[in-house]
Amino acid sequence: MLILVGYAGSGKSSLAKRLAKALGVGYVDTDTLVEQSVGATIADIFHYEGEEYFRRAERGVVDRLVAEGYNGIVATGGGLPVWEDNMEYLNSIGTTIYLQRSPEQILSRLSAYGRDKRPMFRGKSDEELLEFMHDHLAQREPYYAKAKVVVDCNTMSDVDVVNYIIASVQSL
Repeated sequence: MLILVGYAGSGKSSLAKRLAKALGVGYVDTDTLVEQSVGATIADIFHYEGEEYFRRAERGVVDRLVAEGYNGIVATGGGLPVWEDNMEYLNSIGTTIYLQRSPEQILSRLSAYGRDKRPMFRGKSDEELLEFMHDHLAQREPYYAKAKVVVDCNTMSDVDVVNYIIASVQSL
């Protein structure tokens, strides 16, 4: 199992699709699986049930993948690795890959939909969002950095990132 971790908007979901296609395996997105299992959007889950409920549901989705013997690509939510012992758990069940991007690059990649679907990004100007991302990413970086493979995506195209990941995983 290859598990993509990184900050919101770093490209985990889009790169999971590309990586799965290149390797001829399936991919899942934990955010999508949580929405399907709960029957609500992430924004609604946060609003009505709270973050702790969401994080427990997120861990439950990963537990289910492990129990089912899933062996494809997993795109995680940006907060999954920083909750409780999740990063250590992810490292124990698969090959974790940190998609490292600067807040500036993440902001430049975000569509209006991408901003709106993430509750923590809503209602912020570009300047406010950039400041928020710098602070928030600094808190999360120590968790992400525990990944088995760290990919500096700032200077690579998505195709280059996929090729780098494949080469890195083959050398492990």
